[in-house]
Amino acid sequence: MLKVEALTRAFTGLVAVDAVSFEVAPNTIHALIGPNGAGKTTLFNMISGLLAPSNGAIAFKGGDVTHAPSHVRARLGLGRTFQNLRVFGEMTVLENVLTGMHPRLGAAWPLSVLRSPAARVEEKAGQAKALALLDKVGIADHAGRPAADLAYGDQRRLEIARALASDPALLLLDEPAAGMNPTETAALGDLLQDLRREGLTILLVEHDMGFVMRLSDRLTVLNFGRKIAEGGPDAIRKDATVIEAYLGTKVARKLAAAS
Repeated sequence: MLKVEALTRAFTGLVAVDAVSFEVAPNTIHALIGPNGAGKTTLFNMISGLLAPSNGAIAFKGGDVTHAPSHVRARLGLGRTFQNLRVFGEMTVLENVLTGMHPRLGAAWPLSVLRSPAARVEEKAGQAKALALLDKVGIADHAGRPAADLAYGDQRRLEIARALASDPALLLLDEPAAGMNPTETAALGDLLQDLRREGLTILLVEHDMGFVMRLSDRLTVLNFGRKIAEGGPDAIRKDATVIEAYLGTKVARKLAAAS
């Protein structure tokens, strides 16, 4: 689904991502983990097209997208959420999800402005789909509310629904469980497992290691911009390099006990 080869991003005086390579298999949940400043969000920004790499290559569904703009990648089936919330606060929850459908809309803008029959049919279908997505993430009851009125965790769910509205084949989630309580985090894990069973591939960045280890099929670990380990949850929680650089002995023991 995704192949990253020797991807590098250098800023003035700093190499944020240093020749990182990994692959994400279809219908899997793949996690990028590592300490703050390891380069995870920079890597996400390059994969989604918001940041140009200094070197390296990105292939998505077998095609080279290294220099493709973000809207082209969205049309190809790459969706994402962000570390910091980016909902449209004054728009309703339903309207936020509808904005995510833009890459898939077929009616030309003059037909939409003139309210042609085709445009009205497309709008009605879009609203039904948006409501179904809100129901899937558990916030359909809030469809008519301004997005800014939602609790933090529900805004996170809204962002996922909006990303799903573009019908992605690969969904990038940047710290989706941030700010959620344990009950909300468990429900999010169930949602992501359901999405994977429905055929979606997920690449996520997350610091909740219990959440990540329960959910992920494979993990790639970064530190200071470099890949230091890769493998399944069992291998990563036992990896001495990962324990030293990120997990720490106490967390590693807790994860081992929970496995």
